[in-house]
Amino acid sequence: MTLDLRAHIRNVPGFPKPGIVFKDITTLLQDGSRFQKVVDQLADRYRPKQVDAVVAVDARGFIVGSAVAYALKAGLIPIRKKGKLPWKTHCASYALEYGTDTLEIHQDAFTPGSRILIVDDLLATGGTAEAVVKLVRQLQGQIVGVAFMVELNFLKGRQKLESYGVDVLSLVEYDQE
Repeated sequence: MTLDLRAHIRNVPGFPKPGIVFKDITTLLQDGSRFQKVVDQLADRYRPKQVDAVVAVDARGFIVGSAVAYALKAGLIPIRKKGKLPWKTHCASYALEYGTDTLEIHQDAFTPGSRILIVDDLLATGGTAEAVVKLVRQLQGQIVGVAFMVELNFLKGRQKLESYGVDVLSLVEYDQE
């Protein structure tokens, strides 16, 4: 890694509930030069893969994903929480620590065979990203990679995603909270 992100990510203990240490990326994003370097690192990794569209995950993934899509001159496909997209959708549910949630993508988000890069801010247990992989595959997209700014290794989300045969990139990894 050529950029020390860890020094610019704030730890927020007890958010959103006791026992969790939230990795706050807003402290990184507020510095334009640093944010640009993050986007450049992600875009440079995937530029040779000729990405047709970036699938960005609701909500913080929109921030990073839209900038990466712009840098790659690729389309942007939003994956939203259930009920937020106005057209016909496909949905995938996934487990949370305290229940389940559902993500949706428009049925006509991209044409079959499109080269898709999935971008989100953080990889934890991998449930959200796994649901997105399933949605992209349902639309017959060719996943060229799944990219994150931050990965919490101790929650083993990478292993879940790699079981689908996708390339996983994270710019900074944490081995413990």
